[in-house]
Amino acid sequence: MAKNKIMVLMGGQGAGKGTHAKNLIAQKGFKYVETGAILRGLPPESPAKQIMARGELVPDTELFKIIDDAIKSCGNADMILDGFPRNVEQAKWLVNQYVSLKSPYDIHVLHLSLPETVMRERIANRVKEGGGRADDQDPTVVQKRLAEFKTKTLPAIEFLQNANGVHFYAVDVSQPNFTKNFLNVCSALGIGGIDRSKIRVNVAELQPFKQR
Repeated sequence: MAKNKIMVLMGGQGAGKGTHAKNLIAQKGFKYVETGAILRGLPPESPAKQIMARGELVPDTELFKIIDDAIKSCGNADMILDGFPRNVEQAKWLVNQYVSLKSPYDIHVLHLSLPETVMRERIANRVKEGGGRADDQDPTVVQKRLAEFKTKTLPAIEFLQNANGVHFYAVDVSQPNFTKNFLNVCSALGIGGIDRSKIRVNVAELQPFKQR
């Protein structure tokens, strides 16, 4: 029996993880496990929501349950996992949980690679265009996010690159033409039959995400 794919999108600020994810969904209808949206949508009485309300980080043990439930809720379908893992411990859990002969899933990790100079340029451009995150305008916060990627997430990417049983792809997405970057992503993942007329840089234009 063919296994369902969990496609893990990883990359630094400005890599376009969400945009690439939504374009892949628009093309092929993958399920979408977006960690940030899941956490924001939790009921107020949930343990994780109460932890977040206190301004604290959700502990990994609680986060693992949330991710596992979200993946299982996708049923018998290929899916995209966005926003997780963010550190080595989370990456190890992902491998221990889903990489085995008995697992119903195949793990495919896509590293959307670009240099820090391009990350900074794209963050600055988002601010100029009035988009992006609210904290993109704070240089101190931006520097902190870039440092966390380098010290926490990049080691997780390197761990997954060398983990047995994980299908790993690195795609340079630093060129300014999003369509070219997206086609390279699809080529790396072995996804064909791309309808170029559906490719969008503005994710608000993409169904079923218009109302977000």
